Amino acid sequence: MKPLIIVLLALSLQGCFLTKVVTVPMRVGGAVISVVPVVGNVADAAIDTTADVIDLVPL
Repeated sequence: MKPLIIVLLALSLQGCFLTKVVTVPMRVGGAVISVVPVVGNVADAAIDTTADVIDLVPL
């Protein structure tokens, strides 16, 4: 029964939802880092660009 539940959960966690699970914490971390003077905005832009690329991954 347990393997069936795991398979069903894996099938439901696919596509766009799965990439959002990965990228939302990245974007929140980038927003927190953006308050650091001088390098914060540069780091936030790099993290945001990376998250955009991950969102484009065709799953």
